[in-house]
Amino acid sequence: MQLSKQKELKLIKEIGVRIRELRQERQLSQFQLNIDANLSKNQIGRIERAEHIPNIITLYKIAESLDVSISEIVDLKKNII
Repeated sequence: MQLSKQKELKLIKEIGVRIRELRQERQLSQFQLNIDANLSKNQIGRIERAEHIPNIITLYKIAESLDVSISEIVDLKKNII
């Protein structure tokens, strides 16, 4: 399946929004989530603003730190179709 550029951008933005929601529900700062997920400085902020596309390992680290599954961050049916 090939995605249009518009759908790619929508998916990237939705991932960032969902990470922000989950992080705020847990009352974590971006800085604290960066530390907990062992990510580089400001990476969570860039992901939340859709300035950086996280790879699967980064998504896994974030999901583990938020105590959720990757599928709770990325809902392909909702975001692509």
